[in-house]
Amino acid sequence: MKIEGIQFIAFDLDGTLLDSVPDLADAADKTMQALGLPGVTEAQTQTWIGNGAEILIGRALSQSIELDPALDPELHQKALVMFNRFYREGGHKKTVLYPGVTETLETLHQAGFPMAIVTNKPSQFVPHILEEYGISQYFTDVIGGDTFPKKKPDPYALHWLMEKHCLSCSEMLMVGDSRNDVLAAQAASCYVVGLTYGYNYGLPISDSHPDRVLDQFSQLLDVVAIA
Repeated sequence: MKIEGIQFIAFDLDGTLLDSVPDLADAADKTMQALGLPGVTEAQTQTWIGNGAEILIGRALSQSIELDPALDPELHQKALVMFNRFYREGGHKKTVLYPGVTETLETLHQAGFPMAIVTNKPSQFVPHILEEYGISQYFTDVIGGDTFPKKKPDPYALHWLMEKHCLSCSEMLMVGDSRNDVLAAQAASCYVVGLTYGYNYGLPISDSHPDRVLDQFSQLLDVVAIA
């Protein structure tokens, strides 16, 4: 099971470290209601997230995972601003860490692994959320969906991390729950672990062929070599 030679671990956030669907669904639903449009459920949100807030709201407006090509750009932008406000005002009160996340991150930290966040979530929310849930100290870099010109599934952020930390692709591990994480890692020629419990558009993460598939976050300790 172990992947030898890993020197750095990058993590997705929503669906990997945090179960954030309830808060995201609340904000999306409030946005649609404020616009007088059909509401949004948690079940819908779980299959629509993964590509960042702009796409999530586009899907909510379209009531489909496929964006309506006739979607009004001004309405889309107005809804995005409203969603961000509702999400911020909600205070992430319904979001929870998945089981074993804190303990596993602490073990990896004590073992000397530098770690980063690579999420498509807007960067304005990420540092506060990491602080709120007591895990900010574990990450050397925090990369949001708007930090760079391109976000996952593009490998831009992983390439940036490898260059910054002088890593070869075989020394980098990406951990996530979505095909966006797997595709980004594969495009960067990195190793990738796929988690089954997160959000992947309702599809099995194994369909994307990560190097390892795990059912629990703590099983990551069986994958990396800890001295």
